[in-house]
Amino acid sequence: MADPEQLTRRALIQVSLAATVAAPGVERGSAAGPALKFFSPDEFAMLDELAEIIIPADDHSPGARAAGVAAYLDGRLAETIEEERKREWHEGLKRVDALAREMHGVPFMHAAQEQRVAVLARIAKNEKNPQAPEEKFFVELKYRTADAYYSSKIGIHQEMDYKGNVLLPEFAGYELK
Repeated sequence: MADPEQLTRRALIQVSLAATVAAPGVERGSAAGPALKFFSPDEFAMLDELAEIIIPADDHSPGARAAGVAAYLDGRLAETIEEERKREWHEGLKRVDALAREMHGVPFMHAAQEQRVAVLARIAKNEKNPQAPEEKFFVELKYRTADAYYSSKIGIHQEMDYKGNVLLPEFAGYELK
């Protein structure tokens, strides 16, 4: 390897790019699972389930889990310098788990699917005017889930059917006069 002081800017970029491409768990939705950077394994599993309930797989496209929403959020939260935001995510997931215990007597991840949906419906009931901390967390969770999903390859190409820049045979908009 070359002397680090002798590396050109171009060589440094190439080495950085190679390291990024080779890094395990970076790609969203990798088969081996992501290398967690922010969430604990239990928190990650809960976030992954919550995101999948918000944007489930259907006949048209895969859901949030296949799009790697939880892995994306894990990476973004690990990068943020806003300690309050980090604390809000940990606390929000704890509140969801506590609500599942209150409603069904079991932790969120041990609840049946219908019970999980009921917990999510409960925290979503005041989405337009959230008051309780868990309702405020739901608004953030839903927004970040949708943002991550619709910026993923699955969300853009499969769900939205985006084809990229293509030549249109005719103008498909409105004429303004």
